[in-house]
Amino acid sequence: MVSNEFMFTICYIVVSLCFIAPPKEFVSAGLTVQNMLSSYLGSEEIDFTGFHLRRTTATVVLHSLLPLGYYVGLGLVSFYNEYDNKNLYMLEPGKATLAVNCFLLLCIGIAISGFVIARYWSWNKWANHPFAKVLAKHGEPWRAAASSINIEFRRVSKFCSIIGGTSLYITDSWIVKCTTYKVHVAHKPDVHLSIIATEDHAISHESNMAVQFLNIQVASINPAVKPFIIRLISSDYGELREKIQAPIRNARNIIIHQSLTDRFLEAFRYQVQQNERYLIRDNEEPEPCIGCMQQQANIKLQKLCANAEEGDCVSCFCRPMWCLECMGKWFASRQDQTRPDTWMSCRSPCPTCRSPFCMLDVCLISKH
Repeated sequence: MVSNEFMFTICYIVVSLCFIAPPKEFVSAGLTVQNMLSSYLGSEEIDFTGFHLRRTTATVVLHSLLPLGYYVGLGLVSFYNEYDNKNLYMLEPGKATLAVNCFLLLCIGIAISGFVIARYWSWNKWANHPFAKVLAKHGEPWRAAASSINIEFRRVSKFCSIIGGTSLYITDSWIVKCTTYKVHVAHKPDVHLSIIATEDHAISHESNMAVQFLNIQVASINPAVKPFIIRLISSDYGELREKIQAPIRNARNIIIHQSLTDRFLEAFRYQVQQNERYLIRDNEEPEPCIGCMQQQANIKLQKLCANAEEGDCVSCFCRPMWCLECMGKWFASRQDQTRPDTWMSCRSPCPTCRSPFCMLDVCLISKH
C-alpha cells in the first residue's frame, strides 16, 4: 500500500515544478508569480523595468520557500495519518531524527538565503539587482537605459514572443529577454544575430501541429554585454527580421520553415512576376500603397485569365493603389483558412471595388 507521505511527496514535486515553470494550464488558472503578486509587482506595460526588478526578486523569495513548505506539509500529513504512528514532528531520538533536523535546517537555510538575496537586490534603490547591473553596462546611470526601455515598451509596434516561461521583446532600440530569474538586455544597433541551431518537433503541445524552434545568438559589440540565446518559433522569423532591420547570419545554412502565409506570399510574388505587365506613362507617379503607406502602389488588376465574357473574374477599373505585399496578404485573408491547398486556384474580391480576380489578373506596373 502506498503511504500518504509518498503520495504527498510526488504531488508536491509535480506542483512545485509546474509553479517554477508554469504550463499553460497553470497560467490560465492564474497560478503564477505575476498573477499572485500583481498588486505588488505593478503594471509591466507602464513600468517594465520596475516590474521585472520586483518580479525576479519575488520569484527568488517564493521559490526559496518551496522546500520549507514541503517540510511543513509533510509534517501535517504524517500528523493526521491515522494508520501510522510516525509523526514527523515527534520522532524518537535516533538517525531518523538527525536526518529530519538536518533537512529542516537546510530548508530554513534556503528560505533565509532567498530573503537575504532579495534584501541585497533591493538595497540602494535596486542598484545591486543583476538587471540594474546589466542596464548599467549600456551607460550610467542605469535608470537612463531603464527609462528608454519603459518608453519604447509602451509602443504597440514592439515585437513580442513568449515560449514557456521565457519572454522576448524587441522594441525600436532594445532586445530584451526575460527568464524566471534573469533579464538579458542588448542595444539593438550594437548586436549581431546568428542562427546557431534549430529544433524540429513533430507536434506542439500548444497547437498540436508540427513546429520548428530557432536558437539565435545575440552578440553585442559592447564587450561588457555577454552574448545570450533567444528561442523563437520559425513562423515568427519573418516578423523578427522586419523588426531587427539588419542581416541575421545563417552560416550553417539552416533551413527555416516559414509560416503558411509567408510560403503563400512567396508563391504569389513568383506568379505575379510571370504575369503580363501593366504599362503606365513615364510622367505618371504611383501613389503610396493605401494598405501600408510605406511603399509605392505597384499593382494593377486587369482580367487576363480569360476572354472578357468567360470565367468568373471581372475587369477592375480601379487605379493602382496597392503594393504587391499588401495585395498578397489581402488575397490570402479572403481564402478558406482550412484549405490552403486551394488558395492558388481561388479568387478574391478587389479590396476597393470588390470585383473578383484570380492570381493571373494581378499585374505589376511598369513605365513605357
